[in-house]
Amino acid sequence: MQGLRTQFWSERGKAYLKCFLRTYLVGASMNPRGLMSVGLLYAMQPGLWIIHKEPKAREQAVKRYAKNFSSHPFWVPCLVGIFLAVEADIAGRRLPPDALEKVKNTTSYTLSAIGDSVFAGSLLIFWALLTSCLLLMGQRVLPFGIGLFFFLGLQGFRVYTFLGGVRRGFSFLSALKRWDLINWGRRIKFANAALLLWLWALLFPTGNAVAWVWGMGAFALAGALSVRPVLPRAVVAGVVLAALLAIPWLMQRAALVPAGLPPLGMP
Repeated sequence: MQGLRTQFWSERGKAYLKCFLRTYLVGASMNPRGLMSVGLLYAMQPGLWIIHKEPKAREQAVKRYAKNFSSHPFWVPCLVGIFLAVEADIAGRRLPPDALEKVKNTTSYTLSAIGDSVFAGSLLIFWALLTSCLLLMGQRVLPFGIGLFFFLGLQGFRVYTFLGGVRRGFSFLSALKRWDLINWGRRIKFANAALLLWLWALLFPTGNAVAWVWGMGAFALAGALSVRPVLPRAVVAGVVLAALLAIPWLMQRAALVPAGLPPLGMP
């Protein structure tokens, strides 16, 4: 324990800590030419200056990260950790300088695809749907607790993958492969489908065929336009929201809602 603490507070440990904290800012410099390259170089700089002592070696290391780079932001700490481990091997002459270039883009794009599927396409939607359902049921503390749990879990994931990348380099990818994240993302999508039905039942009371049919048509139209985009997403979302909000007015016009009852549809 004492050795681990000493290593953490060493000059290299402090530099790596700066690298990790800077990964939160990688997306701040997004640009159409290099995408996240400026942010990646900013995150790598403290570690590169510790690993490479000679000015020429630093210059060559900077050039390796000044090119196009893009990945899912949740995977950036892992990639930064792996790149630091590779740079240490390059500085120790255990790897040739061009070894990183052969696998950097492939690794970053692969993790980007996994991140889009598991995080953006599964877990984020799961959190949003579950929170919406709980809020519609009148819950307040539970949705906050779930959001806090996911937030802290994300920070733990970032720390764990960063340390794994620093300690094991590209071999850490073998451990990630065993997690089977793609199939987990598929399972979470099935849970999202169930949550969507739950949300549907909360928004549109049972026994009212008009509300169900009208809402189903609005969501079906949104889904069709999303598969083959014709209009901007903001326009599609506005049209669907307007259609859903029109349910109470349409039903009252049709005299399907008795006087004195609250209007149906979205609250």
